[in-house]
Amino acid sequence: MADTTGSGAAQPVRYAMIGGGKDAFIGAVHRMAAALDQQAVLTAGALSSTPEKAIASARELGLPSDRGYGSWEELLEKESARPEGERVDFVSIVTPNDTHFPIAKAAVEAGFHVVLDKPMVHSSAQAAELTAAVEQSGVVFAVTYNYTGYPLVRHAADMVRGGEIGEVRKVFVEYHQGWLSTKLEDTDLKQAGWRTDPARSGIAGCVGDIGTHAENLVATVTGLEIEALAADLSTFVPGRRLDDDAAVLMRYRGGAKGTLTCSQVCWGEENNLTLRVYGTKGALAWRQEEPNALRHIDADGVRRELTRGGPGLSAAAGDATRIPPGHPEAFIEAFANVYRGALDAMRGVKSSLAERFPTVHDGARGVRFIEAVVESGQKDAAWVTF
Repeated sequence: MADTTGSGAAQPVRYAMIGGGKDAFIGAVHRMAAALDQQAVLTAGALSSTPEKAIASARELGLPSDRGYGSWEELLEKESARPEGERVDFVSIVTPNDTHFPIAKAAVEAGFHVVLDKPMVHSSAQAAELTAAVEQSGVVFAVTYNYTGYPLVRHAADMVRGGEIGEVRKVFVEYHQGWLSTKLEDTDLKQAGWRTDPARSGIAGCVGDIGTHAENLVATVTGLEIEALAADLSTFVPGRRLDDDAAVLMRYRGGAKGTLTCSQVCWGEENNLTLRVYGTKGALAWRQEEPNALRHIDADGVRRELTRGGPGLSAAAGDATRIPPGHPEAFIEAFANVYRGALDAMRGVKSSLAERFPTVHDGARGVRFIEAVVESGQKDAAWVTF
């Protein structure tokens, strides 16, 4: 773990990135998020599955020649061999889904903290094995369900748990995109290629990519636990091998009901993630493309709009806020809040951020959600116990 200076100021935590090299969108996002609060510094990397590209990407990012590795195996071996004050403290894994499990498990078993992109792994069996490894090792393990990092998402969660909308009755969550409305996987677009490939993406396409974000958002805000679900899966683009659209009905423990839709074939939609929660005393509504506003309606029909950084917000929302009201604060900052929480946990710092980042258990639930949705879809939308 990174040392502190004599003045008590924490030194930046050292980390290595696996994947996310040249031209990789998500790798750049993770690096910006990790760097935003100047609490983490990229120290090493195995940035591609191709050794030559990995070394070239490390050079472009300014890594020392002895910290740019040709493979993740080499990275873990050589970083483990370094003295404690020199080796990296955690590993950020931003590779395609099919490699998450072996890399994350090896990193955990080597004693490194881990930040892993979602979905966590390919199966519940892998999730159980990884969870056991994390619990045995005691390392910090974060899964980047980044939408949980928005300040007003955290305030919405506090409102629900504080009883401000009463007992939750109904939830609607949608995540709609349009970028896969045509068969982009037949072009040179790398993202489209691996995300629609069952060997790399896993058993689900749209559901695994964005549907799991929608499920996690509901769980984060409401705390509801799925009891059973029924899913209608579709693949609209001819020749595509995985789903590109889904509609899911959910029954929650305690009696609440939910509807989740996700699609990547909705022309004109970008990242339209929307949540509406209806309780016995009122309702909440939040939209990712307008993340600095949370709408609240009470039982008398009185409507108010809460704004990020404005008055009346919870301490957790304040802890997740960086800039004054009126200045847009969005995707990278929310992503960075997941990193800040994980870094606080790595350092043993008690904070609302350290208490709220998505963990290996959230990742495991997300994997089970994907499996249950696919199982139901294959059974013509039959109800599946969660």
